[in-house]
Amino acid sequence: MLIDVDDTQLVLVDYQTKLMPHIFEAEQVLANAVRLAKIAKLLQLPVFGTEHNPNGLGVKVDAVRSLCAKTLVKHSFNACEDGLLEGLRPAPRAQGGNARSLPKHLQKAIPQTTERNAIVIAGCEAHVCLLQTALGLLEHEFEVWVVTDACSSRTERNRDAAFDRLAGAGAELVTTEMVAFEWLRTSDHEAFKDVLGLIK
Repeated sequence: MLIDVDDTQLVLVDYQTKLMPHIFEAEQVLANAVRLAKIAKLLQLPVFGTEHNPNGLGVKVDAVRSLCAKTLVKHSFNACEDGLLEGLRPAPRAQGGNARSLPKHLQKAIPQTTERNAIVIAGCEAHVCLLQTALGLLEHEFEVWVVTDACSSRTERNRDAAFDRLAGAGAELVTTEMVAFEWLRTSDHEAFKDVLGLIK
């Protein structure tokens, strides 16, 4: 099964200024997170970010923050418990005016929000906030794709344990390039050259 660009949202978890200097392979991880977000923006996908306790861990690094349409400040390790679900599945808009003021055939239909049920997710720390958020999304019946080369922890062992557990729970483990080329599907895509430039 490939990732469907029309069904996808990107979630970037806790790439924060006071945390990243302690993260294993931080430079590469951050570069891949930025690539993912830039590709998502090119393809007009929703990009959400989270910050865990920014008073303690600092705000999200500028390179990631500037690419996120929304940033959720949280204190729960699982962002689903602090409002992420509402961002990913917004409530339908209520119809304005008195529903009985016009005959049914003249009333405007309420625009339907297209649900995007595939979540491509990456972040730090992989064994804490990324893991718990991804498990929360799986619990709420999202398809979850974890971008392994854009995730890490302070130690390699913790990062790898998170990946093992996520795979066992039903998340798909992917890389930045896998996501990019599955979103594109073909070299004929109008964004292919721009995406290729970001990857190279």
